[in-house]
Amino acid sequence: MAEVPGGTTPPNPPGELPSLPAVLAIDGGNSKTDLAFIGRDGTVLAALRGPGASHEDYGIEGAMSRLGEMIRLTAGQAGLEGPGLVATHLSACLAGADLPEEEAALTSALLAGGWAETAVAMNDTFAVLRGGADESWGVAVTCGAGINCVAVAPSGETARYLAHGPLTGDWGGGFGLSYAVMWHAMRGWDGRGPATALGDAVAAHFGLASVRDVAVASHKGVITEDGLIKLTGVLFAVAAGGDAVAQSLVEKQATEICLMAVAAMRRLGMASAGVPVVLGGGVLESREPLLLEAVHRELAAMAPGAAPRVLDVPPVAGAALLGLDQVGATADAARRLRDHYRSSQPALA
Repeated sequence: MAEVPGGTTPPNPPGELPSLPAVLAIDGGNSKTDLAFIGRDGTVLAALRGPGASHEDYGIEGAMSRLGEMIRLTAGQAGLEGPGLVATHLSACLAGADLPEEEAALTSALLAGGWAETAVAMNDTFAVLRGGADESWGVAVTCGAGINCVAVAPSGETARYLAHGPLTGDWGGGFGLSYAVMWHAMRGWDGRGPATALGDAVAAHFGLASVRDVAVASHKGVITEDGLIKLTGVLFAVAAGGDAVAQSLVEKQATEICLMAVAAMRRLGMASAGVPVVLGGGVLESREPLLLEAVHRELAAMAPGAAPRVLDVPPVAGAALLGLDQVGATADAARRLRDHYRSSQPALA
């Protein structure tokens, strides 16, 4: 497990017992897990990035075992001795927690771990929303490996999606875009579809002679899904070069992002003016100009006055902010936390 720089306080002097951190924040994705201990004043006491610990991959028991090891390591950074209670509240935003019963089961498992006095598990989209909105309400759309959206009204009422891919009406994200790239590239290569520069670009990306060779390599398992998902970068490069097919995919992704946001707002009866729409996930946080321009343009037409913004802190900061809300921390604490993560983020182009 690799440590992420983030601790901002010195170790406790020998023999001095540390006070209990206010929040243990967890952002759990499929491939990585970020943890942070947060003081009541918003200070980041310790932070760590570890491997994935998804309950979808390891089951709830296996996920808790993996989280437990990461919690132990992060607690050690903060000068806390485990096992046992290491924080007042545990705020976990987890990929795959798509149903209320899944969130309830994960919350129960976190409480059973004995790491905090209270715990809440929720879908990771809530971390994107809280990380990107100064308010506790608004809309968040994550477009990373997949695509998802949540809306929270000022009253606290929520609108969500199942986010189980094409089965539940979703389109796009890294995997969806990559397969669409291959679909159009193959049809352009064999004549079933319009000519496109995607085929040659895909082949060049993998160092193969043709897009057909890419398809064969994927079929044989030589190119994995993790390899295919990188075709989003190929798509944006070809679209920027003026290729009509590639540009149509970028436009379609922008439309889907906006449709999710607007439909969620409508379900809650939210007037669009002034509603923050936080854009998160790797595809959106890459800040590709063509995609963001299309999102801004279409959102302005569909939801006049809505305020789109790209997430500028890591999602674990959103989980931490949710935790600070839960323990009644001050606005100054939230600002201190945001300032820490904004100052440690890589510079944006």
